[in-house]
Amino acid sequence: MTEPSRPLKVLIAGAGIAGLATAVALERVSSIANLNVQLYEQAPELLEIGASIALSPNGMRTLEKLGIHSALSDETGFRGPSGIPQIFRHWRTNQVISVDTHSNVPDSRHHTTRFHRGHLHSALLEHVPRESIHLGKRLTRAEAGNNGVALYFDDGSSAHGDILIGADGLKSKVRQSFIPEYKLRFSGKVFMRSTFDASLVEGKIPDLPADSMHWWGPNDNFFASRLGKNQYTTVGAYSDPRTSEEVEQTVGWDQQGDVNFLRERYKNWNPVVKALTGATPSTNLYPNFAGDALQTWVFGSRVTLVGDAAHAHGGAFAAGGSLALDDAFALALAFGHVGDLSMANNIQEALRLYERTRQPHTNRLLQIVHGQLDTNKRAAPAKSEQEEDARLLERMRNRPDTEWLSEHDVEAEFNRASQEFDEEKRTLVSVESSAGTRADTAPLQPPASKL
Repeated sequence: MTEPSRPLKVLIAGAGIAGLATAVALERVSSIANLNVQLYEQAPELLEIGASIALSPNGMRTLEKLGIHSALSDETGFRGPSGIPQIFRHWRTNQVISVDTHSNVPDSRHHTTRFHRGHLHSALLEHVPRESIHLGKRLTRAEAGNNGVALYFDDGSSAHGDILIGADGLKSKVRQSFIPEYKLRFSGKVFMRSTFDASLVEGKIPDLPADSMHWWGPNDNFFASRLGKNQYTTVGAYSDPRTSEEVEQTVGWDQQGDVNFLRERYKNWNPVVKALTGATPSTNLYPNFAGDALQTWVFGSRVTLVGDAAHAHGGAFAAGGSLALDDAFALALAFGHVGDLSMANNIQEALRLYERTRQPHTNRLLQIVHGQLDTNKRAAPAKSEQEEDARLLERMRNRPDTEWLSEHDVEAEFNRASQEFDEEKRTLVSVESSAGTRADTAPLQPPASKL
């Protein structure tokens, strides 16, 4: 009688959207028997911060494939009535300058959808056993060896397993444990975010757009949109000339901001924006950081990263949530493709296949992000208001085309990557086999004469 295989213990650092999606995907998509998935979260409660979040068609399709059907409802998320995912307006004139569009999204449930982060987090949480989530576990370091992985927490406890997945965000401790020299850099923007009941603005602001709107100014931006469950969001992104070190010392993530500063910053903008800032009851601050592309997402034979830990793109193009969901799905597909993960070599093979599927896609995004940051730093000050406005209009009309990002098919990309991966393995086995055959059939050499 065959002995049952030992459970494969997977440690996930972080129980945010990336961590929960990974747990769901591994259980539902990988088809790996005897998985024991455990999540370790630094927060004392499962309260998702960060205000609003957008998922583009790729993220919405992945949610459906994961079986998170409640998040596709019109109650939980908001999709604009026009079907246009994003509309860009001039800060002063309120004129529409450009729009994003959907190209191949026949199911309206997959159109770009905006949520309160807490509502999306709760939708994922419904599908993860609470007993597998360990709260109040602030990570100090991660380790990996030939036989397993370990997480060490500031309360003196530790967790040990077979595979480690770092889903612990932009300032990932897992990533830092294996790449201690990795540095984030400040993008020059601080986001003032707020979510509140939609009744504070709807019916009270003349000409309030029904769709999500993004107003661009010469230096600052402003975003406003309805969210699911009768919520509304405003986001002011303002330029801050300070260094990364100065910002890190003075502005904390989710730190309470001054709503009067928000109103003062946008007091010369068009009447709709001014009215929105006046109706915003409070705001929290989120300094924006980005990091370089990683050379590898696989550390040793047992560790990888998902979400912002893997690709610190600073939230550009509101792509972070969708990227995290696609990471989780691709990782589960890679686990299922390799199948037997009882040996370290097979685990590494699965992680390499996941990396091959996702890394080129996210590296392309990071290249755009850092290209924009470098261009902004090199730009000389405008000599007049007319020149400044002309530059703004040119930027708005020549925004990067991100359809490749928002409508990416992660499953198709995985199928392509896995075919290449398997072909390379077959070629390697064939070469090794041929080399072995040549060695076996080579004529015996006479023994060397003794001197």
